[in-house]
Amino acid sequence: MMQQWKPTFTLFINFKILKKIMRRVRSWNFRIYPTKKQEKHLQSYLYECKNLWNYLLNHAKEYYETTGHFPTRNKLYELTKNKSELFSQVAQNVAERIIRALNAVISRKKRGIRAGFPRFKSIDRIKSFTYPQKGFSLEEKLMLSQIGEIQIKKHRTITEELRTLTIKRMSSGKWFAIFTSQHTISSKSNKGKKVGIDLGIEHFAYLSDGISIPNPRHIIKAEEKLKKAHQKLSHKRKGSKNRKKARIRLSISHEKLANNRREFLHQVTRKLVNSYSLIAMEDLNTQGLARGFLAKHVLDCGWAEFSKMLHYKAEEAGCEVVLVNPAYTSQECSNCGLIQKKKLAERAHKCSCGADMHRDLNAAINILKRATSGTGGSNASGATKFLASMKEEVHVLDMSSSRCQPYT
Repeated sequence: MMQQWKPTFTLFINFKILKKIMRRVRSWNFRIYPTKKQEKHLQSYLYECKNLWNYLLNHAKEYYETTGHFPTRNKLYELTKNKSELFSQVAQNVAERIIRALNAVISRKKRGIRAGFPRFKSIDRIKSFTYPQKGFSLEEKLMLSQIGEIQIKKHRTITEELRTLTIKRMSSGKWFAIFTSQHTISSKSNKGKKVGIDLGIEHFAYLSDGISIPNPRHIIKAEEKLKKAHQKLSHKRKGSKNRKKARIRLSISHEKLANNRREFLHQVTRKLVNSYSLIAMEDLNTQGLARGFLAKHVLDCGWAEFSKMLHYKAEEAGCEVVLVNPAYTSQECSNCGLIQKKKLAERAHKCSCGADMHRDLNAAINILKRATSGTGGSNASGATKFLASMKEEVHVLDMSSSRCQPYT
């Protein structure tokens, strides 16, 4: 006879990570349409950024070999004055990126994490440049210092003061202007129910109130088209114009796939934060999960992006997001608490107490219980680190039909 016991679960929250996720900075993404002459000028800016990055990185390495430490921020700022034709603040932002990259390496080394040193970049690895404070203005057109007025498609009205601007070139050849602004979040009261969410591959998510969200499986739908695009690219001669055109068509296909996935996540997260006052979900180690044989399907679900969207939208909607440890959520009975092992292919939960439901629904109920009983931890906790956990259900892909009502 199986022993009945209940483990104690504790989750620690890293406030630095949460602060970064739920920052009060809003981004505005608009597509721009430069002329051929302006596009050539923008390309030259990227080329200058590439040269400046490589020069500063080489200087930092030589300085470290001589002195035993890296140059200061002010030292790198001084070097940008005489070695670049860029707008001054754009050049300083390149130096700032070098500093952040070096600090990230040092931080990882101190924590015992393997970290590679920043690399010298080719023009293909430099895809954006940033105006940190000034050098740009936005009215009917986008005005850039040293470049001029560029056509921009403003599909939204910006009601806040702009802080920074990043000009980004996509692999598909499209150009975008990404603004940031200071966003003041007004407190709202959300009187919705509390819900637990169990994320999976068979279904994207199961909710503790019996609603299932189907997995759209974007990668499966786009797989054949991507395969053909890759084949056409491989048949083109390297360095030819046809190969360049084939690479752009492949980039467009990948861009459409990413846009479809992001649109689905935006729609689901917006509906969730507007419908519920508290959302409990598992704290998943998505990097570890993406190393398994189902890595393609795990990454296609976009669980990390889903969690990020849910956090920053919840703050604005007056909703609370609680993270819990996912261990034993599927094995523990949500009715009596009995722990019973299940094979990964078993998608139904049946217990001697009479409980009979879908395995993921049982897990979602357990997740909600842990969040509301205080054993899961939340974004209001005072602890200091994450407890990363693996999700056992990711190792099975069961295509059987759901017994829960669909999410509409």
